[in-house]
Amino acid sequence: MKFRFWLIGFFVFLLVASPAFAAKKSTSSQLAKQRAELKNLEENLAKQRKKVKLLESEEKGVLNTIALLDENLSRTREYVQLLAKNESTVKTSLTEIGRALDSLDKEIARRNEAMQKRIRELYIHGEAGPLSEILAILRGEGSPERQIYYVNRLLTEDREKVERLSWLLRERALKKREASARLSELHSLQSKKSAEEAGLKNQIQTQGEVLASVQKSKSLQKKAIQEIEQNQRTMLSIIRRLEKKREQEIAQAKKKQKQKKSSKKAEKIPRVPVKPVGPKCMPLNGNIIAEYGMHEHPVLHIMTRNLGVEIRGKKGQKVKAAAAGTVVMVAEIDGRGPSTIIEHEGGVYSVYGHMSAIRVKEGDKVKNCEDIGTVGDIASLNGIKLYFQVSEGTDTVDPLKWLKKK
Repeated sequence: MKFRFWLIGFFVFLLVASPAFAAKKSTSSQLAKQRAELKNLEENLAKQRKKVKLLESEEKGVLNTIALLDENLSRTREYVQLLAKNESTVKTSLTEIGRALDSLDKEIARRNEAMQKRIRELYIHGEAGPLSEILAILRGEGSPERQIYYVNRLLTEDREKVERLSWLLRERALKKREASARLSELHSLQSKKSAEEAGLKNQIQTQGEVLASVQKSKSLQKKAIQEIEQNQRTMLSIIRRLEKKREQEIAQAKKKQKQKKSSKKAEKIPRVPVKPVGPKCMPLNGNIIAEYGMHEHPVLHIMTRNLGVEIRGKKGQKVKAAAAGTVVMVAEIDGRGPSTIIEHEGGVYSVYGHMSAIRVKEGDKVKNCEDIGTVGDIASLNGIKLYFQVSEGTDTVDPLKWLKKK
């Protein structure tokens, strides 16, 4: 009887003191990526809303006001969509955890039953079977090989059973904590989404009221036209400065060439090309939403002159260099937002405005159709688009016609 109690105590010891199995981490890379996107968008949205709040205390131009409202509206829509995407992923994760818990519960119940049966057998059979073998070993009967065999068999099999059950119990505890965390995250996402959807409705209403007031007010329309014209003058002034710089560089090159020609060992300097070379690819694949020249403004519904064309884009869509050339400017330009200007052979300049990311810098040589960044909606009045302008010297030309030049 004493030995029987010793063996039961041994099983209890195994259950308590067995080494813990490391719980297998089940991390969803998709959920982690979405969380990072959500955090980044929340930070950008907070900055954007600060700018919109300043509209209440500062006097902003008509175009700037509409652009800020439109950008804020676009970010909020994106935020609501991302919240919904996160919500869906968390729900899927909860379903998977639920299935895993069901499976663990069934396995634990089965192993508990097997463990209880094993303990009952030790009491019922007494010295029969394995117990008789243990007693024989303790009395020193039988060969050493037989003793080792039975000791290893009993200890290894029973220990593995206890350790497996211990691992299952720990895994279930981890899964329950994970489920609790996911449920809390789900409630937080649902609460945020509900609040943002309500805010989105208010933003749409506010933007509609602002646009309606501009369309009805002659003074606001006049102010808007003045702002558009001022932005155009700024753009033309930039091109004039770039062209003046180019002309000065050509004059210096000619001067050096002349000096070298007077020398005996004068080297031939390539002649500077003067013939404009057209591009070979469309900078962005999308619908033309505003053409070159006089047209009705798509948002303000007033007649304005456009120095370039506007191409509808999608989030993350790549912008390409229309032709090989040199990047001569990367800057924030009034009315065009983050922009890139490329100089091509013969004094041709192409402008790419409303970019969300720019992957080139001033002085970079770019190839035909090379990726220079992504399209965005900064300083845009109507969502994601690319402003594309072409100037031959200081004269703007229709970019779509220029694209067809060989």
